[in-house]
Amino acid sequence: MKNHRIAGHLSALLTVMIWGTTFISTKILLTDFQPVEILFFRFVMGLLALAAVSPRRLKGTTQAQELTFAAAGLCGICLYYLLENIALTYTMASNVGVIISVAPFFTAILSHLFLKEERPKASFFLGFGVAIAGIALISFNGSRLELNPMGDLLALLAALVWACYSILTRKISGYGYSTLLTTRRIFCYGILFMLPALFLFDFKPELSRFANPISLFNILFLGLGASALCFVTWNFGVKVLGAVKTSIYIYMVPVITVITSVAILGERITPLAAGGTLLTLAGLFLSESKRFGGKEERQD
Repeated sequence: MKNHRIAGHLSALLTVMIWGTTFISTKILLTDFQPVEILFFRFVMGLLALAAVSPRRLKGTTQAQELTFAAAGLCGICLYYLLENIALTYTMASNVGVIISVAPFFTAILSHLFLKEERPKASFFLGFGVAIAGIALISFNGSRLELNPMGDLLALLAALVWACYSILTRKISGYGYSTLLTTRRIFCYGILFMLPALFLFDFKPELSRFANPISLFNILFLGLGASALCFVTWNFGVKVLGAVKTSIYIYMVPVITVITSVAILGERITPLAAGGTLLTLAGLFLSESKRFGGKEERQD
């Protein structure tokens, strides 16, 4: 059981390490692709990869279970990324980075309300405050705070939608099916819900753009790594650790982004970014702490 939980923590950590580096690939692809095109291609590629790894079908599901899969696809695959991308057109990326990071707070509240998990303890809220302070230092490093009601509200909705996705995947994990097969089913529904958005955002299916080796490499990274692999490892983490404990790892994403910027792009880490990184890590450990009476989430 202990080794199983360690695997859950490692899966969540691996997921956020990859998600924290995706900004580089996305930034490169945005020169030739629209956001919705990147989104569609990466998840179709992810779906094909999951089908290749495990071609057997998911059988024996009930109508209620299929509705849960559909809701997870709508929230985690379609709405979350669309809301985040649209928010970026209205407000600063730094605003979005901070606001999205409140997802663990929403996850904890929704877990208590809908999964009947224990109410979050003082350690969780203390860690949340410290982590958000650190993420704010990282995100607003060298930039002015500029509020944009429309963009900031969309980012907040994206955080809430991701919390809903975490709750739904927690429920799905109780069905007893393979994590890989359930993730593939979620992808199917997510892509179906995404189709109407392709027409709204002038989607162009020009595959010739992938003749560029750089574009091909980056879409492969997003499709095979950040989508196929990471959604499986994230859903496994939720299955083993619970929605709240897994969601806390979201705090690590901006930290990984800072480290990646230094290692790959050669950017200089500033005192504010360094301080924000330390605060964020401290918030992560505080949120995981049992010192204030926190208990493990139920694993039934």
